[in-house]
Amino acid sequence: MITRTVSKNPRTTRGDLVNDLQRAGSKGLKSCSARRVPLLKPVHVQARLKFAGEHLDDPEEDWENNAELHPKNTIPTVKHGGGNIMLWGCFSAKGPGRLIRVKERMNGAMYRQILSENLLPSAKALKMKRGWVFQHDNDAKHTARASLIFLSETTCTIGG
Repeated sequence: MITRTVSKNPRTTRGDLVNDLQRAGSKGLKSCSARRVPLLKPVHVQARLKFAGEHLDDPEEDWENNAELHPKNTIPTVKHGGGNIMLWGCFSAKGPGRLIRVKERMNGAMYRQILSENLLPSAKALKMKRGWVFQHDNDAKHTARASLIFLSETTCTIGG
């Protein structure tokens, strides 16, 4: 039954097989899963076909152990896919501060606006008093003169 089910659909999950076996009155199943491989674009498929064509005369045993990479036995994955989100946040030894979603491309003015609305309120909520150090990653908008002047007017020390 398992062989028949998996032959029809190699992406059948272990859970599906366990359920099928339980319905049939059987117990126990060793785990196996389809190998995750990158989703191939047409250019990748062509490159692989070219490679295979160049190696047609290779010994047969070199090609025998590739069943695990056959498309019916794989689950395509995509690297670096999906969207993105930009956040500003702060934290200290006393805990996390505010976390703000940045909806547009950040510039120096937006950075200072975010700091003015969130940095000091976060420090106050964390009961940080005076003498704390604000560190940043030396991005140009963080080290711009206007940003450094703004930060020097707060109750913190600036660290890059």
